Amino acid sequence: MFTGLIEEIGSIKSIQSGGKSIRLTVSARKIMDDVKLGDSIAANGICLTVVSFNSTGFSADVMPETMSRTNFGLLGAGSRVNLERALRVGDRMGGHMVSGHIDGLGEVAGREHDDNAIWVSIAAPGNILKYIVEKGSVAIDGISLTVAYVDEKIFKVSIIPLTQEDTTLTSKKKGEKVNLECDITAKYIEKFLFHRDEESAQVEKSDISMNFLKENGFA
Repeated sequence: MFTGLIEEIGSIKSIQSGGKSIRLTVSARKIMDDVKLGDSIAANGICLTVVSFNSTGFSADVMPETMSRTNFGLLGAGSRVNLERALRVGDRMGGHMVSGHIDGLGEVAGREHDDNAIWVSIAAPGNILKYIVEKGSVAIDGISLTVAYVDEKIFKVSIIPLTQEDTTLTSKKKGEKVNLECDITAKYIEKFLFHRDEESAQVEKSDISMNFLKENGFA
């Protein structure tokens, strides 16, 4: 698990293509202090497993499923990526619970300055927007942000100066794709309610009723 608080902006050193998969090598410094083989590192919000590393970066394998859901296929050598090490027990929880499992892609639809803040508008498909609520949390390229506005086509976030400096979001141009991860709580609630309604419907269709149970000595 991650918090969505970016520790460092790294850069892609190389990409080795394996058909529908890739091996990614990322240059980094700060996050390499205590990295071990098999550790999880989020790059642009995507949970990666370290398969090799040294003091200047790490490599990770990216499977076809991840390639199909994320913006990794649009990046190349030199592209900047937001990096965060996995959450440790006892760490402060400054952002929100981020799994590193991307729901899909959004697109930068606009950007405007508002005093010290920058508003960024993200266009997203309906299957993602249904989980996004005003004042709720969302991870954009791994960055934990608060939703300030949402409608049927876009949502907006307001970026403070520190986040502007320490992440890649405000350098994104209109039309660029970003990785989106919705708050996992909403997805669990939806599944629970779906199964509850499904079970209720099955009970209503059943021939067994309270009268039937009483008549047969069960109630």
